[in-house]
Amino acid sequence: MDENPTILIADDAAIFRELGSIFLERTGHVVTASNGHESLAALREHRPNIVVADLDMPRMGGDELCRRIKNDPATRELPVILMTGTDLADDHARAMRAGADDIITKPISRIALVRAVNHFLSGQPHRGLARAPFESDVRILQRGEVHRGIARNLSRGGIFVETDPIVALESNVSLEFNLPDQTKPLAPTAQLIWRRPAGRRSAPGVGLQFLALDRTSSDRIDAYVYENAPYGEPPSAASAGDTR
Repeated sequence: MDENPTILIADDAAIFRELGSIFLERTGHVVTASNGHESLAALREHRPNIVVADLDMPRMGGDELCRRIKNDPATRELPVILMTGTDLADDHARAMRAGADDIITKPISRIALVRAVNHFLSGQPHRGLARAPFESDVRILQRGEVHRGIARNLSRGGIFVETDPIVALESNVSLEFNLPDQTKPLAPTAQLIWRRPAGRRSAPGVGLQFLALDRTSSDRIDAYVYENAPYGEPPSAASAGDTR
C-alpha cells in the first residue's frame, strides 16, 4: 500500500462527501467531486489509487463513470466502489453491470467503507473480494429449467457452485440458497462468469457473479462473509468474487 494513497470520493450530496472524507482521512489523501464529469477531471489531475462514487449523480452517474474508467486502458485497473442509496435489487445489478469492484450501501457505515477501501489498497496481487467457506444446496433456474449444485464458497460479489457447467458463459440465471441457520432463502439473479472443468481432484463447477441483490440479502451475505472469511489470506482464483 502507498504510504499516503489518494482516494477520490464522488457524490452530489455534500454531506456524504464530508462524511466519506472524515471516515477515510486516516487511510489516505481524500479528494472529492460532485458528479461524474468532475470525477474524470480529478482522475487526470490527482491520479487517485481508488474511486468511491455514488451510483446516482447529476450530469453523469457512478455507473457511467465506472464504465468509462473500466473501458479506458489507462485506468481499467483502478478499483471502483459504487455506493447505492436504495434497497432496490435493480440498483445493485446496475452497479455490477457497470463493472464495479465492490458495492456498499447508504447510509454509509464507517467500518464497511474503511474496510472496503483498505482491501483494494492492500497491494495484494489478487484483488478479488474476500471469500468465506460455504456449503449449501443451490438451485439454478434458467428458462424454466432447474439445475442443482452445492455451493463451496461465498463472497460479497458472488458464489462458487459445484455443478455440471450447464449454462453458457455470461448467461443470466436465478439462484436460490440458504445461509446457515436461516430458513428464508436468498434469491439473487447472477451471471455465469467462469467455469471449472472436472479434474482428478475436483468436481466441475461455475463461478457466478451476483447481479440483482436486495439490501436485506446483501446485508445477510456481508455479515456471513465478514464473520467467516480468512481476511489474512489473498483471495484465490476460485473466489466467485474474483471477476477480473
